[in-house]
Amino acid sequence: MATNSGLPRGAIKLAALVLIVVGFLLLASGYRYGYFGTAIGGGVLVVFGIVLLIAKIAARNKDKPT
Repeated sequence: MATNSGLPRGAIKLAALVLIVVGFLLLASGYRYGYFGTAIGGGVLVVFGIVLLIAKIAARNKDKPT
């Protein structure tokens, strides 16, 4: 089974998608109700989720033989 930092890649992909969804919900609710800190926290979660997805894709492409 392919792993990345000791975790299966499927788990990393799932965690990244959950971070993106939860981050977007926090960002939207913070914007809607005027909570600047919540909006910033949601944005950070979205960015972190995107970084995890990019790292997963890069690791997958690195493992492919050329």
